[in-house]
Amino acid sequence: MPNCTDAKIEFGRMGRRLIQADFSGGDLSSDGGLLLLRQIDQHLGLSRAAAAVIPDPRDPNRIEHTLRDLLAQRLYGLCCGYEDLNDHKTLRDDVLMQTAVGRDAALASAPTFSRLENRATRTQAWALHGVLIDQFIASHKTPPKELVLDIDASDVPLHGNQELSQFHAYYDHHCYLPLYVFCGQAMLACELRPSKIDGAKHAAAIIKLLITRLRQVWPDTHFIVRGDSGFCRRRLLQWCERSGVSYLIGLARNARLQAQVELAEASLADAYAATQIKQRMIGEFGYAAKSWPHERRVITRLEYGQQGNNPRFVVTNLSGPAQPLYEQTYCQRGEAENRIKEAQLDLFGTRASCSRFMANQFRLLLAALAYTLMHRLRALALQATELERASAATIRVRLLKIGGAILRNTRRVRVMLASHHPLRELFATAAGRLARLSASP
Repeated sequence: MPNCTDAKIEFGRMGRRLIQADFSGGDLSSDGGLLLLRQIDQHLGLSRAAAAVIPDPRDPNRIEHTLRDLLAQRLYGLCCGYEDLNDHKTLRDDVLMQTAVGRDAALASAPTFSRLENRATRTQAWALHGVLIDQFIASHKTPPKELVLDIDASDVPLHGNQELSQFHAYYDHHCYLPLYVFCGQAMLACELRPSKIDGAKHAAAIIKLLITRLRQVWPDTHFIVRGDSGFCRRRLLQWCERSGVSYLIGLARNARLQAQVELAEASLADAYAATQIKQRMIGEFGYAAKSWPHERRVITRLEYGQQGNNPRFVVTNLSGPAQPLYEQTYCQRGEAENRIKEAQLDLFGTRASCSRFMANQFRLLLAALAYTLMHRLRALALQATELERASAATIRVRLLKIGGAILRNTRRVRVMLASHHPLRELFATAAGRLARLSASP
């Protein structure tokens, strides 16, 4: 294939002037925000901590790119929107990317990253999960009084012959079924699983491991486990009760539950027929499934409108009024679904194109680490700004994608960013905040 990137690209005329473009600009970069990523990574020690838990089987005397540099380059690339390993064929020569990673020579190539991913193991995956948890713990200056752990599953579509690829009837395609655990906006776990399984498989074990670890540093913190009806399993409920952990978990509709609310739904139907206004009621009752050793509290939210009945059931061991428990606590679990979308779509957590299952688990964890980097950038540098609630994709487009020219010599690296960038003041504010964090003891 001929190399056409040096040829002039014509864009017509502006008055008497020709409009032409080419790729001969030299050391220019479209990712001025890499400097912010470098600062937040240095403050958190994220790439260094991840590298410390991954064994490196390479000959130390022949290593050109350290494990920390490889991980930093890959994470910064994901944050800036470069999901494909082939992107690093040219990114490795980007002077600003080199500066962010901490080198003044060519960075790693796609084959080097491919070898890193394909030697991933389950032990490494658990070790990287430990890094996610350590980052979450370090983000709290004082022990929290209460933490809500959201557990949910999603799909990672597959389009090839990946190991353990299976068809999932609900999603109607071949996929993996990763299990996520979030606390607020922080990701604590992302376990890749085959899809032909119970959606709640491993949920109880992962929750147990997470809470056991967190209780080692916060023994007095109250934990609440929150999830939809797909996670209402006897093993999880019983472990929570034995361990002093509260839960608020959806309960799938069935005939016995429907019989409990039949009269209330009839009353709502009559009220709707009389007023043509959607009716809503929140109540509670005791209920015991056949597999349960005892009766448990069930909160129900009933609605009747133009489309008829719309009941919801939630089982819990929390005390207090039913309405705030449902509306203010249970319904907030939708935030975790938004965070899953952010990790999968904005930071490429669905890029599972490796043939090996564990290599794809490693990629999922890279997306989780990139998510952590962006989440902490948002929390530490963008508070009280117009981007304090922005998604990773919005932060990338508005703050990281800044054009700049780079001059590098023996004394300094000077980055001349676009003079008329709309968020130049916000960029300077974020950089100043991160500089002060790094300077503080």
